[in-house]
Amino acid sequence: MSGGFGEVFRALRVRDFRLFVLGQIVSVAGTWMMVVAQDWLVLGLTGGSASALGTVTALQFAPLLLLTLYGGRLADRYDKRALLTVANVVSCALALVLAVLVLAGEVRLWHVYVFACALGVVNSVEVPARMAFVGELVGSELLPNASALSAAYFNVARVVGPALSGLFISVAGVGWVMLVNAASYAATVVALRLMRDGAGRARRRGDRVRVVDGLKAAGRFDLVVPLVLVAVVGLFGLNFQLTLPLLATQVHHAGASTFGVVTAVFAAGSLLAAMLTTVRRGRPSARLVAGAAVGFGVLEASVGVVSAYGPSMVLLFLTGGASIYFAQAANHRVQLGVPPELRGRILALYTLILQGSTPLGALLVGWLADRWGVRWGFVAGGLVSLVAGLAAVAVERRDRTAAAPADPAVREPAGKRARP
Repeated sequence: MSGGFGEVFRALRVRDFRLFVLGQIVSVAGTWMMVVAQDWLVLGLTGGSASALGTVTALQFAPLLLLTLYGGRLADRYDKRALLTVANVVSCALALVLAVLVLAGEVRLWHVYVFACALGVVNSVEVPARMAFVGELVGSELLPNASALSAAYFNVARVVGPALSGLFISVAGVGWVMLVNAASYAATVVALRLMRDGAGRARRRGDRVRVVDGLKAAGRFDLVVPLVLVAVVGLFGLNFQLTLPLLATQVHHAGASTFGVVTAVFAAGSLLAAMLTTVRRGRPSARLVAGAAVGFGVLEASVGVVSAYGPSMVLLFLTGGASIYFAQAANHRVQLGVPPELRGRILALYTLILQGSTPLGALLVGWLADRWGVRWGFVAGGLVSLVAGLAAVAVERRDRTAAAPADPAVREPAGKRARP
């Protein structure tokens, strides 16, 4: 690879990262097929209840509130490759059990609730380990590029997965989609086992790994502002696992064959933004992170206002791009602001804030959608994100002004200061 094209994909020169990406593309595509199938199953079991869909989303993300910081400690202390292998095997077993229940015609709503909660427990360990593992595979210099490529393959899978899921649901049914998802975890397990023995190695036994050290590091002002912004935007604005299926069914009246189109359009915008961020080489500024939140808020609110299918899809595409651009900017600012030995715990805190806010946000947006319609979920989330971004811009500007040295031209000479 050479020139601009080579720069975009430069982290793929690392053999173990190439293996990781190949396994993840297959596995994440299966996961997104599962997301659409699970949402469709819940809507079918409940007659289209937004509250039930919100409850499933909340249960899947609630364990992150309790366990992710401990998961980050595990990622900094133990072999990340082994942790990821175990997490993927357990996820496969959970998906397989639910698929069998659906295919046997014995599935009940509480089964989906249990599955969602159990998967959330696994993810509380898998997510921080996976995010820290990427940095360990490629090193700090290639980390922004590798992180952007990770977001890119995630969104490639997010485009392909829902489209395939809608087709599979129409032809074979929800249960077979879940079975395909269970099989997809094998790709990641195989890729992990083919890596060199040193990948994801554990820390030395004498090293102390404490959660509190990560929390202390996150107390710096340059980390607090983006983390708070992520918390607000994540709580109110990033509830697309709930709002996208509701938008498809309630506003655009999609059937099973086109159910994945809305998610695919959103993901296509996310993919474009992820590819744009692959050229990033250093830590983004606080102003860039805040500005990304402002742009995202404007676009998300616009999705709730526009009703025509064509313009709605265009805005949804742009909103998908803005959401991933904001998330990547915040991730890089936080991750590149700490030393490698703390990244597992810092990324666990970032994950806790970003995804741990989802249970509360899902319940709130589900309640809002049931009473006033899903459009208000988009409008409210967008407006809150906009205000939060503007507040972050103001805070960043005040901090920059306070840190700037006084202008020598207007500074009073020391010898002519008035005596007390």
